[in-house]
Amino acid sequence: MDWDKLRIFHAVADAGSLTHAGDRLNLSQSAVSRQIRGLEESLNATLFHRHARGLILTEQGELLFDATKTMAKRLETASARIRDSEEGVFGELRVTTTTGFGTLWLAPRLIKLYEQYPNLKIDLMLEERVLDLPMREADVAIRMKEPSQADLIRKRLMTVQMRLYASRGYIDKFGWPETIEEICDHRLICQSLRSAQVGSAAVMVQKLMTHNPKSMLTVNNYFGVLQGVLQDLGIGVLPDYVTEDFPDLVQVLPNEDTNGVPVYLAYPEELRHSQRVSAFRDFVQNEIIAHRKHMKELGKI
Repeated sequence: MDWDKLRIFHAVADAGSLTHAGDRLNLSQSAVSRQIRGLEESLNATLFHRHARGLILTEQGELLFDATKTMAKRLETASARIRDSEEGVFGELRVTTTTGFGTLWLAPRLIKLYEQYPNLKIDLMLEERVLDLPMREADVAIRMKEPSQADLIRKRLMTVQMRLYASRGYIDKFGWPETIEEICDHRLICQSLRSAQVGSAAVMVQKLMTHNPKSMLTVNNYFGVLQGVLQDLGIGVLPDYVTEDFPDLVQVLPNEDTNGVPVYLAYPEELRHSQRVSAFRDFVQNEIIAHRKHMKELGKI
């Protein structure tokens, strides 16, 4: 089977369009179309249904696409291993984590990683969706629950508590709620229950809402919640790791802690010997140790 035709078929199947595939491959639409026709003739099979809105794989096309996806994954892994240097750490590393953890904890600390490895290129993908590491949607993940995907190396990093925080300015103006019932006299800032979030945070928000806060601001990520709290808008539901970098936050209703949220770092088994992955893993672990030490010194653990 012609490898070049398979490469072009994979691009077309992935893009769902001859034009888009041609743009990716720097080929004309007619050249892509000729290669696909040649592959179909060599296999004596139709690989695509042609529609006005694009191309749809036939059953035979789906079988071939499954094979080319596996090939592409293995080639990418082999390429990554070849690029890894025994003498240094450089090249691209794709890291995925949640928007909250990525913006509030990880990104501010990356300067230390770049100081040690200035030629590293981090692609930081922040989203609540769990990316498929075995299919190489990312190289490393930091998630707020243990990964369920097979063939992953995983390490528990720490436990996060969801707590209630306010600014000193807000407390000076509106006072302390002494009991959870008094939340009815305050504005609550939290993620919307429709937003993807850790279960313990949703449970806390549901409990607080039963006490009818007089006003609410809902945001779809913790960065937005934090900004509202810092601007004296109300009492926010936030992960406890934010207090290290924002020491002026004060905890409200400390008896309303939630169940701990486990934080895991994971990467595919096939990247076990990757220099880049090892460098990033060691960096995160060292930062977690420093974070916990500092939090203990502040009396917040």
